[in-house]
Amino acid sequence: MKILVLNCGSSSVKFQVIETSLEAIERNADQTLARGSVEKIGLPDSRLLLQVADRKPYQEIAEILEHRAAVEKVLKVLVHPEHGVLADISEIEAVGHRVVHGGEKFASSVLVTDEVEAMIEECVVLAPLHNPHNLRGLRAARALLPNVPHVAVFDTAFHQSLPPRAFIYGLPYELYTRHGIRRYGFHGTSHRYVAIRTAALLGKPLESLKIVTCHLGNGCSMAAIDRGRSIDTSMGFTPLEGLLMGTRCGDLDPAILPWLMAMEELSLSQLNAMLNKHSGLYGISGVSSDMREVLAAAEAGNRRAALAVEIFCYRIRKYIGAYAAALGGLDAVTFTGGIGENAPQIRAQATEGLGFLGIKLDPAANFAVKPQTPTLISHPESKVAVAVIPTNEERVIARDTVRVLAGVMPSFAVPGNEAPR
Repeated sequence: MKILVLNCGSSSVKFQVIETSLEAIERNADQTLARGSVEKIGLPDSRLLLQVADRKPYQEIAEILEHRAAVEKVLKVLVHPEHGVLADISEIEAVGHRVVHGGEKFASSVLVTDEVEAMIEECVVLAPLHNPHNLRGLRAARALLPNVPHVAVFDTAFHQSLPPRAFIYGLPYELYTRHGIRRYGFHGTSHRYVAIRTAALLGKPLESLKIVTCHLGNGCSMAAIDRGRSIDTSMGFTPLEGLLMGTRCGDLDPAILPWLMAMEELSLSQLNAMLNKHSGLYGISGVSSDMREVLAAAEAGNRRAALAVEIFCYRIRKYIGAYAAALGGLDAVTFTGGIGENAPQIRAQATEGLGFLGIKLDPAANFAVKPQTPTLISHPESKVAVAVIPTNEERVIARDTVRVLAGVMPSFAVPGNEAPR
């Protein structure tokens, strides 16, 4: 089954064509036929990029004014006689859409209907920077491909298994019942995928393992996964909470915010920009939000860059300890994402001093990890496995699309685990 996967942002459409089936999922034998993106939507120099294995990347630069035109451009290039990978658009049997926020409405991936689309729109208030753009792409694709099923896959759905003790904040309870203020968590497709692949790497059933997954990129989050279910995660009501990130501050004393607004005479928009775009690695180091550049500066003697790295790793280490306690034990720690997969210094520093939990790294294995290769980096004597697993959120979306259409998509909500209303 050939699935078109779409991930639509404010000025971009990322896409992949993945061939998969229930049998291929079982064998981890999905095939990515093509991948690409449309960038700078709405500008005169919009760019379409198509990448196909064993071919030179194909690029077009031309004005693309809005998301429907972008999706239309994607469909045309996929069937291009020279550059495409499909003989006809009818080869696309379904479309899987990334949707950032499903609130409490969605605890699994779902077939898109008009009713589902309306429910996604109701979640815009929870993710005003993401859901509107996800919806634009979804509506464009439904209009252009009206005769194929469309499936929505939510970043938040996997974390709907959190118990109330993990997702309720210490605010007046009416703010939860009235406005839905609670921990939602994000990066759910990534955490779920790497937990499944960790179990496969260890040759053990996922249902027998307690795993802490560390998704470390420009945005960073961690999850405590108990026998396949997320029981806690570091991002909260928004992706701002938790770990130090590229430009986001992570955990913060909330009293700092009104104090800063008064002292610096900041508006709400200025405060929001500071927390999301000018903090984190960039805010502390003053160098960059890119961990590679921060590490290089630290190695060159930049003390603020070194401090940023130290804080970044300290928070990861602290969350590993907290989640080991939440899980009541620990079988594996898995690193993924751009930093998690490619920065052995960060993996080593983040797990340093965790021998009391049974974590012992193999330094040689840690520095020998090859790109896109699942690898165990723990010492043979380590009681807790430590792994590096390349994430693949697009593959999860394609797989969920197949599962939904086959009627075998599980819900991540736990019956009886709801907070009282």
